Amino acid sequence: MKPKVLVTRMIPRAGIELLETYCEVEINNDDRSLSRSELLNRVTDKAGVLGLMADRIDGEFFDAAPHLRGYANYAVGYDNIDVPEATKRHIPVSNTPGVLTDATAELAWSLLFAVARRVVELDTIMRSGQWSGWGPLQFLGADVCGKTLGIVGAGRIGTAMALMSKGFRMPVIYSNASGRRNELLEKELDARLVSFDELLERSDYVSLHAPLTPQSRHLFNKDTLTRMKNTAILINTGRGPLIKEDDLVQALKNGTISGAGLDVYEFEPNMAEGLAALPNTVLLPHVGSATETTRTNMATLAARNLLAMLRNERPETCLNPEVLEPR
Repeated sequence: MKPKVLVTRMIPRAGIELLETYCEVEINNDDRSLSRSELLNRVTDKAGVLGLMADRIDGEFFDAAPHLRGYANYAVGYDNIDVPEATKRHIPVSNTPGVLTDATAELAWSLLFAVARRVVELDTIMRSGQWSGWGPLQFLGADVCGKTLGIVGAGRIGTAMALMSKGFRMPVIYSNASGRRNELLEKELDARLVSFDELLERSDYVSLHAPLTPQSRHLFNKDTLTRMKNTAILINTGRGPLIKEDDLVQALKNGTISGAGLDVYEFEPNMAEGLAALPNTVLLPHVGSATETTRTNMATLAARNLLAMLRNERPETCLNPEVLEPR
């Protein structure tokens, strides 16, 4: 008998085909996330689940899935998973790091340039026919070359984003919650590890790549936003709740900071009231990994991870490999 697995939302076909070779696959073909009750009802007979960030994987989920032998997250972030609870129940779980690093770093740069040079705002003006001709004081934006780039969370994606700054001759500073040095950035860019406070005060551009933890939730709030330069631009391709969104709206309205480019939000898919009306923002619908190659690579990695779990083997990117050790 092939093991039964659930894919909670359609993913690129390559991942589905890999699972179908070895498993009986049930797929949510609707272009939406499963409701909580739908998810819990569908996992009752499943040996494996491949799910998304919108799926909350906790004790209630595990109770509803008594036959579960593994859960594969189609995302690099895993704050939707109660990993200690999975470990307590000896259920391996995995994520998809690495394969989306460059795509997400590239999107962070897209946001940075779009905000700095007011690309979306000016595209709208041109399409509406409002432009009356060139003028020396029109549509002034911010310089990028030579400005200081601050990286909050210099992990895989933060490192990739920083390395891409090389052609723009930007001084790079970074902060890590762990205080750990990034030797690659220091070697390649002469980057400096600084305190979070110093990063806020010195950076012209601040790009967020930190994981979401209880300590990093609302890392950017009224107090920390006030400590940034009033000419600074904030970029977030990490996790939405790193920013207290209501405070960001007020900071952008009041000129506390100059602008923001966001791909993630505190209460996705919703945005804080007033955010959409601000002209000094560029707002994208969580598309950091949205290239055909990257999303396909995520699908096949998640599928390989799940298949390994079903064979009692160690997945390539396991979050709790200790559960696979002999007891």
